[in-house]
Amino acid sequence: MFLRLGDPPSPIPEPIAPLLLNYIAARDNMNTATNRASRWLFPGRRAGRPCRPDHLSALLREIGIPAAAACGAAIRQQLLEMPAPIVADAFGYHDKTTARLLNEGGGTWTRYAPGEHGRSPSSSTSPATRDS
Repeated sequence: MFLRLGDPPSPIPEPIAPLLLNYIAARDNMNTATNRASRWLFPGRRAGRPCRPDHLSALLREIGIPAAAACGAAIRQQLLEMPAPIVADAFGYHDKTTARLLNEGGGTWTRYAPGEHGRSPSSSTSPATRDS
């Protein structure tokens, strides 16, 4: 079983897959004919649209999950595993914010070289050659 949160889809491990399938079979807001075959894990009130983030956050708060604290904890965990500029780019944060969070959390990615790391060295312009 895979869950598409981006590309490539993420595999769902066996202990979680049956729980997710049970949830999908019993999702709320599936009464209207337009939503019966919704592809969204959390379908919204409008046909063909996902649940709004603020509504999902409120639902999480109702069952005792502080969404804002969970989000902050997730970002801090990512900062322990990856350089702050990469986390900033992935989550849409300013790099100074992730650097501050990294320092507060005691992270060790202090010697990461900023810049464009998606290109291979061979794709850059070659230096001028000298005649010998």
